[in-house]
This record gives sequence, C-alpha cells and structure tokens, in this order.
Amino acid sequence: MSLLQPGDKFPDLTINQRDGATLSLRETLDGSYGVVLFYRGSWCPYCNTQLRAFQRAEEKLAARDIKVVALSVDDEETTQALIDKLRLRFPVGHSADAHAIADGIGAFVNPDPVYLQSTGFVLDPEGKVIVGVWSNGAIGRLVPEDVLGLVEYVQSHEAATA
Repeated sequence: MSLLQPGDKFPDLTINQRDGATLSLRETLDGSYGVVLFYRGSWCPYCNTQLRAFQRAEEKLAARDIKVVALSVDDEETTQALIDKLRLRFPVGHSADAHAIADGIGAFVNPDPVYLQSTGFVLDPEGKVIVGVWSNGAIGRLVPEDVLGLVEYVQSHEAATA
C-alpha cells in the first residue's frame, strides 16, 4: 500500500453507477476542484453524516467549482437506497473492489467484512492531490467546511501569484 502524496496525479477510476452505467472520475472532475470520498458503507452513521454534510454544502461547493464523488463496496441496490434516503445529487458509485482501490490510493481495508475505511481526497483542477485524509477506523474524515477553506486558500494564493 502506498499513500498518494500532494502533487500526485489521482488515478482515473471507473465508477459503477445505476443500471450498468459507469463514469470516469477524471472526466467527471476535469477542470474543477474535486472531492473524492470513499465511505465504509450505508450502514455507517459517520459516513451518512459526512455524505449528508457534503450534500447540504452543495451550493457553497459549486460556487467554488468543487465537485463531489463518493464510492463504497455496497452493492447497487444498497447504494441506490442510500442515495434516495439522503437525497444525494452528486455521483455515488457502488461495488468498489476494496483491495484494488487500496492498492491504488493507499486506503485501509477492513478484513471481515471487507470494506474500505473512510478515505477522502481534495484534487486540484488538473486531477492532482492537494490533500488526502486516511482513516483506519470509524472517525477521521473530510468535512465540507475544511474543503471550502482549503480551496479558498489555494485560489487566493493562485490569484495573488498570477
């Protein structure tokens, strides 16, 4: 397992969507700041709180050109039920291969049952990692307020040096 470092290009993951559709993470986030959330599963109350918080911050995030994508090992039906319950409007993928994801980004994997521990990334408009947050348990994850503050800081420094 190797952790992605700031400045590393984030891998272009293909994310399973409803009814066999897929999306390319790189194409979805291209040219925007991105937040990529790997959550433990729909059963996790901390994950539900995190996903709800990012949905509630949708307008503030959009104003800063920040797009959100989330992904877990949950199956399609379970993921759709979560999307409906939380009224999520950002892309939420399902059926992730926990070990393949862990190999690519350095996430921790729970052994039994198999799922990804909470892991989150903020990406710049070129798809490079600005910051990564890895958890090996239930707590410790990105929150929208921190993402907004970080992107505001980065954008203000870019404007000052332009």
